[in-house]
Amino acid sequence: MSLGNYYAKILLFGEYGIILDSMALTVPFTHFHGELSFGAGYSKFKYTDYDFALTSNALILDYVTHLEKLTKSGIPDLDLNIGKLKDDLEKGLYFESTIPQGYGLGSSGALVAAIYDGYSARKIPAGKKMKSEDILRLKAVFSAMEGFFHGKSSGIDPLNAYIKYPLFFRSAKQVETVEIPQKKFGSDTAIFLVNSNEPGKTEPMVNLFLKNTEKKTFNEMIRDRFIPLNNRCIECLIQADMNGFFSDLEELSLFQRKHFEEMIPPSVVPVWENGLHGGDYYLKLCGSGGGGYFLGFTQNYSVTKKYLTGESIEFITVYKGN
Repeated sequence: MSLGNYYAKILLFGEYGIILDSMALTVPFTHFHGELSFGAGYSKFKYTDYDFALTSNALILDYVTHLEKLTKSGIPDLDLNIGKLKDDLEKGLYFESTIPQGYGLGSSGALVAAIYDGYSARKIPAGKKMKSEDILRLKAVFSAMEGFFHGKSSGIDPLNAYIKYPLFFRSAKQVETVEIPQKKFGSDTAIFLVNSNEPGKTEPMVNLFLKNTEKKTFNEMIRDRFIPLNNRCIECLIQADMNGFFSDLEELSLFQRKHFEEMIPPSVVPVWENGLHGGDYYLKLCGSGGGGYFLGFTQNYSVTKKYLTGESIEFITVYKGN
């Protein structure tokens, strides 16, 4: 069984701010992906990591209990064939995935999208020209489905994996697919990921942020400084205003370094500060932080790559201008 690949996601902008109705921008990241499949013993030509397949199968089996409760609760647009899913799990169904868990790239989101696509009796079709209301309906379904993994989910990760196009969230009530004009970025411009070499957990980081927002001073900083910076970065990126983008990005990176300190592991701090001091690149959170990957942008890719390589820092180039 395979309905195709479900890609990892990169939340370029919108982490934490989207909780307070900021803009957000996500892109599918095809380097990492997953698909539903059947394990060894059930497929004649299947060769894979047997222990991984068993673990994945057991996880989905636990997940079924959550899905059963959801279907009985009468959530609109959620009509899963739980019986068929259980039958397939008995036949060795698992999620073959290269998406690292706890790295902010939507590993659980890809699984949720795959199960919805494979077992929903009334799927909302995905496409490049989807209406905003259909995307929001899907988002609500995915939010409920992914809650099993994070306690509370925005639904954005599975939405990204299912639709497979960049998504621009103008607000909580308006979302659309969007094209990012990459050809106007410049030949030495790049987007990259930096590996912190330790996994992170979404729920405690989100809970910490929400607790901080209960403080008047922090809440005002987020609304008056962080969200406007976040929104301007998105608008400049979509409009290919690279001078404005990197100017706002520098401020955003500095703000996160100062006020989101708990979300930045010690291993990432020197790399982050080197970018701020030299100006060759800037780092920001990639999702909730606390571990996993961190996101970088540069207009001096050759210099940045030389530095990261020299420091033996593992990084992945997501996009490089031509």
